[in-house]
Amino acid sequence: MPAIIKPNVLLIMTDQQRFDTIAALGNEHIYTPNMDRLVRRGVTFTKAYSACPVCVAARYTVRTGCEPPTSTYYGNLLADPVPEQPVDIEQRCGPYLARTMQNLGYRTFGIGKFHSMPMFEDLGYETHIHSEELYGSQDQRARDGFASFIAHEHPEYNWIEQLMGERTDMYYMPQASALPAEITVEAWAADCAVEHIKKDDDRPYFGFVSFIGPHPPFAPPLPFNRMYDPDRMPNPIRGDIELDHMDEQIPNMNYMIWAEDINDSHARVLKSRYYGEITYIDQQLGRILDTVEARPDADNTVICFFADHGDHLGDHNAWQKESFFEQACHVPFLVSWPKTLPANTKCDELVSLADLFGIATSAAGAPEMRDGADVLGMLQGNVEPREYVYGYYWTPGTQHFKVMVRDPEWKYIFMANGGREQLFNLSEDPNELHQRINDAPDVAARLLEQAIKQLASNPNSARTLENGYLKEFPFMERPLVRIYQMDGSRGVQGFPERPEDLL
Repeated sequence: MPAIIKPNVLLIMTDQQRFDTIAALGNEHIYTPNMDRLVRRGVTFTKAYSACPVCVAARYTVRTGCEPPTSTYYGNLLADPVPEQPVDIEQRCGPYLARTMQNLGYRTFGIGKFHSMPMFEDLGYETHIHSEELYGSQDQRARDGFASFIAHEHPEYNWIEQLMGERTDMYYMPQASALPAEITVEAWAADCAVEHIKKDDDRPYFGFVSFIGPHPPFAPPLPFNRMYDPDRMPNPIRGDIELDHMDEQIPNMNYMIWAEDINDSHARVLKSRYYGEITYIDQQLGRILDTVEARPDADNTVICFFADHGDHLGDHNAWQKESFFEQACHVPFLVSWPKTLPANTKCDELVSLADLFGIATSAAGAPEMRDGADVLGMLQGNVEPREYVYGYYWTPGTQHFKVMVRDPEWKYIFMANGGREQLFNLSEDPNELHQRINDAPDVAARLLEQAIKQLASNPNSARTLENGYLKEFPFMERPLVRIYQMDGSRGVQGFPERPEDLL
């Protein structure tokens, strides 16, 4: 019998891209010809979720195939295992995806934002090139692949403190990149990806390309900064403020990044820059796809395109992520493998970022699902679809823990802070404007039972549950604080006490 030729596997991730930002999937306001191309190339999962909708935790979900109760990453903080769990994450979860694929005979490369703890953690890649958003020291900036590229290849731009745009009070202020389009971090990442996809090697490749955009600040390069007229952008979808801000983290986060009073016209301007950044990334994606298609094994290349989480963009009177409203936790999720999977197909089954581990290893001939589901088996009709998908945020058993349960029609959210609950029928109310907790108590009870059952089955049960019920705390508002994210590599930590002190 002829030897089975393993496919190449390429994961492409964007940061903070909402599920509703692809033209081919119904957004008439945006231009995304290459994301549309990926839609036509394979299967679009319309109900894909981030198990923890924030940067660090979502990335550990992808690289481990494990959801937060196993990885113990519940936010952007350090891991928080219980005493029964090993201290080392690869002992808790198993080898990282890149290390697993390398052990399966793959040439592996990782490019872009990894947001690991620590920053330069060994994630198992043969070639590992960073482009992180923030540098806390001169050493971090010197070791960053993109910052080094600017320093050595384009020193005329090395004066720029924040290469991806200004943060802190400018987090949600429209900007344009100080760099020309051909040398921004997104173009650099695409350049690196093209170089590594083109390499001649007897082994199949496993590649991970992680774009920093469209994470704020929204600073697309010229001419993408003026591609969309803000007055053609729709206004945010706002519900009743008491329902929108039932999760007290939302007003807290708004204040943290100077977004507590953004009006509709400002929101439309921000969306136009956000869309400009997505279209710019789409252009870079096209260069990567062209390189894949130029190889003779293009049809035997698995491409997964997804985001770590979304952005509220003013919907629900909210900015940023870290909630379980659709805008934050529902993500684009495109999977194509022309040799095996159908083209231009939509699948409405529930999937999670944890499933990417199983997709990659199954394609490689050594299926390993961990906390994920067998998506390829499901598409081939060999595995039953998921009944539920779960979301977790913040350390279990603490004031700010949240859990989400989603079935094909309904979503239930429990917040330990005050024992607050939300229930939405997404089939009837996709914008989540109508609280159903009181008029559909049987559904709420069923989904709550699933949340308890799921948490009881993992090592966090002791700190999550109390007398067989989810632990709750008296409601408490968090103190309002601002976040300062400036260039630590140049010793900048915040605003001066007196303006003249800066000089």
